[in-house]
Amino acid sequence: MTDLPFNFLLRDQTDWHWTNQLRHRLAGLTDDEYFWEPAADCWNVRPRGTGSAPLQVGSGAMTIDFAIPEPSPPPFATIAWRLGHVIVGVLAVRNAAHFGREPTDYQSFEYAPTAAEALAQLDAEYATWLAGVESLGESGLARPCGEAEGAFHADSLARLVLHINRELIHHLAEVCLLRDLYLHTRQETN
Repeated sequence: MTDLPFNFLLRDQTDWHWTNQLRHRLAGLTDDEYFWEPAADCWNVRPRGTGSAPLQVGSGAMTIDFAIPEPSPPPFATIAWRLGHVIVGVLAVRNAAHFGREPTDYQSFEYAPTAAEALAQLDAEYATWLAGVESLGESGLARPCGEAEGAFHADSLARLVLHINRELIHHLAEVCLLRDLYLHTRQETN
């Protein structure tokens, strides 16, 4: 039996989902869908100075609603907020910590004012992540994550990749569900 190519398998797990189940479902996302608030007091991406969340963070004209600690239960989050979380908290921060991206965080990131720009950010961060994981090869997956991952610093990069795969599949499935809800509730009212 030959050695299993774990690096390929880890990348294939998320890339298969991205290519076959997800990315085409995000095509054509409108600004109305992106910012749609299906419940009261949603967390969203907003023009600076608007909104009622305890914090609005971001470096540009747009901010993302935020609170420390997160309220319990957490507020319902829009497609824009969920994409912002995936782009920044799931991908960009990890790309910066492990794959040479310019450092960023929720406070310093410039959030997209349109759905098209958010999808471009998502595509760029996803491509950086996938190339970064590939660059680890087989042996790099065994390396510890390091201080950037806080309490998980001693865990292997393979474990981090599995975690990011789960986060991408989970949160982007939520985005697709919100698109379905938007489509079906808007059809009923028109």
